[in-house]
Amino acid sequence: FVFYFFICFCFFLFFFFSLCVLCFFLFCFFFVFFLFFFFFFFLFCTLENDFKSRSQFLFIKMSAVEAQTERAFQKQAGVFLNAKTKRTSKSGKTKVVRYFKSVGLGFRLPKEAVSGTYVDKKCPFTGGVSVRGRVLKGEVTSTKMKRTVTVRRDYLHFISKYDRFEKRHSKISAHVSPAFQVKEGDYVTIGECRPLAKTVSFNVLEITRASNKTGKLFKAF
Repeated sequence: FVFYFFICFCFFLFFFFSLCVLCFFLFCFFFVFFLFFFFFFFLFCTLENDFKSRSQFLFIKMSAVEAQTERAFQKQAGVFLNAKTKRTSKSGKTKVVRYFKSVGLGFRLPKEAVSGTYVDKKCPFTGGVSVRGRVLKGEVTSTKMKRTVTVRRDYLHFISKYDRFEKRHSKISAHVSPAFQVKEGDYVTIGECRPLAKTVSFNVLEITRASNKTGKLFKAF
């Protein structure tokens, strides 16, 4: 009986130690596996973030290059382009440094003024021009000038002698921001601002596209 008990005890010890050695090797294997997994995952995330930051940096540089259409270097006033540390959002994306504002009076801010790369000091959305005074509407009759359009405004003038109205029109030159793509025949809303040139004291604030319908259309007069 003692002999059988001793043999069973030896088998039990052998099985127990074998199981312990197997568990130890399995633990070491999984530990090394997870260690390598987390190492490569961290390396991949670091390289991905570095690639995103480099691509955003290149995008900013390319945007700054695309905005240079004049001989002199064009930049927005108060915006520093060569900062060593780039601004990042909560999602980790690099923010493009750009100044824009709303002109108020119920006019919407164009998307191109926020996400665009153009530089225009006379733009009411990205420049230092404020809109105040008269707000008029008219039809674009000429777009031959650079960043300036000619707007025709029809109105009625009262003649007190005859107690009648007569039709009149006036042509106004208005500055148009690169945020808008204006064509002849479009109806625009222009706002008065400080004198931008000898004959320009208005800025385009809103565009209503011309209708493509043919035939006789309703007009103001």
